[in-house]
Amino acid sequence: MTALVCFVLLAASTSVELVDEVYRIPPGEWKYVEVNLRQNPALVTASFRVDSGAESGSDKVRLALMTRADLTHLRDDLPHGLLAVTPIGKSGALEFRVREPGDYALVVDNRSNKNLPAAVHLHIALDFARPSGPVVTRLGPRRQLTVIVLAFAFFFGVVTYSARKLLRAAKRT
Repeated sequence: MTALVCFVLLAASTSVELVDEVYRIPPGEWKYVEVNLRQNPALVTASFRVDSGAESGSDKVRLALMTRADLTHLRDDLPHGLLAVTPIGKSGALEFRVREPGDYALVVDNRSNKNLPAAVHLHIALDFARPSGPVVTRLGPRRQLTVIVLAFAFFFGVVTYSARKLLRAAKRT
């Protein structure tokens, strides 16, 4: 009975650990882990830590989340996009809510160091829980100013038009 309860609780879990292992990245190279989200959107959480046990290894690594198409562009040395990226360093983490189903990749990049390999402990988890409310986005400062200026212009245009109509009607009587 207890095993059945544990199985049901495990099956109801919305979080999945995808990777928790050490990757060896050659100098000036990169490796990737596929993240296939073909049905449900998810929050992708990834972190890395360069293993300090590796003697004289690289400590200049970064982690990037990109689409499968951008991974193909990266492989062909073409310009490519990034959904989320960490700064170059010994450790880092990123979180990104993927809203569109599709194939994605997390790239561990050691191209900033052409001489030393890197041993990177990578941890990737997916959380399929739905957000508790609507996803709130915010306009940039320039767009905020544009919206405010347009709202004021419309407001004062309506007030001016109405005032002119009321003044003309008042003069006639």
